[in-house]
Amino acid sequence: MSLEVNISKTVGDIRLSKKFNLKEEIMIFYGPSGSGKTTILNCISGLNTPDKGKIKLNDRTIYSSNKKIDIPPFKRKIGYIFQDYALFPHLNVYENILYSKKDDKLDKSKINKIMDKCHIRELKNRYPSKLSGGEKQRVALARALMIEPELLLLDEPLSSIDNELKKKLMTEIKMIQREWQIPFIYVTHSKREFEFLGDRFICFNSTEEVDFNDYKKNIS
Repeated sequence: MSLEVNISKTVGDIRLSKKFNLKEEIMIFYGPSGSGKTTILNCISGLNTPDKGKIKLNDRTIYSSNKKIDIPPFKRKIGYIFQDYALFPHLNVYENILYSKKDDKLDKSKINKIMDKCHIRELKNRYPSKLSGGEKQRVALARALMIEPELLLLDEPLSSIDNELKKKLMTEIKMIQREWQIPFIYVTHSKREFEFLGDRFICFNSTEEVDFNDYKKNIS
């Protein structure tokens, strides 16, 4: 599994230019609010269009300004967990998880395995209004994994979670990434989160990618 990104995007007065390669690891997009982290995430997912550049996921070019390629989001095989989780309030947990697979044949063993992995099988009949913040996060993660993504994007998924629960959920995210062996990009402005989760990171008040092992050497 690999992701290659070399894109630029201008938003207002800010010109974003990011170039990096990512394998089966967690890359952190770290920086203050308004620095462009979510914009680059949206360009990778297909929700935004870069001004120019190229994005390649495994052996597929999903965006190229030179070749006029711009694969729509639903064909990119990318899971996306939004900051507010974007759960449908009128659907229960089971229905929310299945939403992205509604046109495909239902594999009950697969959904049960994912619900067990995310510790939410006992919540399958509940609606989002009856879930805690941590439970919503797990449901959003299960829904993203149902499409068997080749890349998972997480946009500040723990920003509304209390500190006591954060450590547990960070551990679960890291464990799932190691088991699924796909690239994760995790957006945060929390130093605690990027130090715990990150294999590598890009600081969005800098133009350069920083190797996480180098970072740890510098602060040790």
